[in-house]
Amino acid sequence: MRKLTVLLLALMMTACGESAPTETVESLIADPERLAELREQCRDNPAALGDELCNAVAEATRRRFMGDGDVPYTPPTEEPRF
Repeated sequence: MRKLTVLLLALMMTACGESAPTETVESLIADPERLAELREQCRDNPAALGDELCNAVAEATRRRFMGDGDVPYTPPTEEPRF
């Protein structure tokens, strides 16, 4: 009986691990107001939010600015005149 209790306790403790972050890169891209709020918090106190969330914020900011990288560069048909 004691072994069963210890086994159940160990099983419950492993189930209580860290949960996945609620803010994904895609959800941050879709909500620019939340992204701006989290960017400010990451800039002011990154230790409070954690590296994982601040990295997601940085990736979402990069994707919003640069795009997803699927668009190739197409040079203009006419040469620019300077």
